[in-house]
Amino acid sequence: MTTADAERGRTTIYDVARAAGVSISTVSLAINRPHKVNAVTRQAVIDAAVRLGYRGQTHVPAGKRIAVAAPFSTYPSYYTRLTGMLAFSASADVDLVVHDLPSTAGAEAPVLETLPVKAGIDGIIVMGAPLSREATETASLPGPPVVLVDVPDSTGVHPDIPVVLIDDRRGGDLIGRHLRQQGHRRVAFVHEAQRSADYVSAGMLRAEGLSRHVEVVAHKIVNPEELGIQIASALSDLEVTAIVANHDQLAADIHAALAVAPPGRPVALVGYDGSTTSEILGITSVWQPFEESGRAAMRLILDLVNGEHAHLGSLTLTPRLIVRQSSA
Repeated sequence: MTTADAERGRTTIYDVARAAGVSISTVSLAINRPHKVNAVTRQAVIDAAVRLGYRGQTHVPAGKRIAVAAPFSTYPSYYTRLTGMLAFSASADVDLVVHDLPSTAGAEAPVLETLPVKAGIDGIIVMGAPLSREATETASLPGPPVVLVDVPDSTGVHPDIPVVLIDDRRGGDLIGRHLRQQGHRRVAFVHEAQRSADYVSAGMLRAEGLSRHVEVVAHKIVNPEELGIQIASALSDLEVTAIVANHDQLAADIHAALAVAPPGRPVALVGYDGSTTSEILGITSVWQPFEESGRAAMRLILDLVNGEHAHLGSLTLTPRLIVRQSSA
């Protein structure tokens, strides 16, 4: 850390490298050229950067400061989106300020009004958290411009706010089509309990796409410690021959539960996200272009910050199904 950095108490690339147990060149690669670093190392670097509050290197004092808020601790996939933002911002003179949000599924109300909007923030990217009711009732948002990521129903209530989406309905459709072709007719869709009915979640869209091809029986996981019991309950319906999890970590937990208590009959398992975890465990999953969505969000917010409003709108990216042995 330089003397100037020490006086300001600023976290440097050296601090991140020390915390992650890698060299500063590896930190630089993980941020600027993420495709050249393996997933485990890249995740360690991103975790350290978020934990320490590393904001990247600002090349000139006039650099833009962008706040990025998401439920990082609850859904690790948002780290991958952040990687795309870091890669894009490294060459765009952007200072990122990262905020961890609580899980929206576990909240009684949307959370945009709780964002720590501080002086000097030029723009805000909100991922996986819908706007509050108060915010959606206003004609426009005060303060810095906002870009939303992974907030499916935002375009209807706030058409002036750009949003980057991955087509979750299409993802569910891909799963349903695949399972139908494999002979499945009745499927358990396992997801976290959603406490607020004020927004449309990605999981709801996935279930909708899935239901185009198979009968869907929804199962809410209220207590993760009782996952095994709830999976056994879902499979007590002998017509259920496949389980679709709302995300890959949940699919991995179900995979472990099935290993502890085998159902005694073939049961297909499908996850969602296309993560390294699903690849290691051989779980069929829907891959999502997370890094691309992060880069797109950063481009949009910088356009807004720079006053370019004419052609900004929604951007929807396309997922793809990766079939593995769990659903063969």
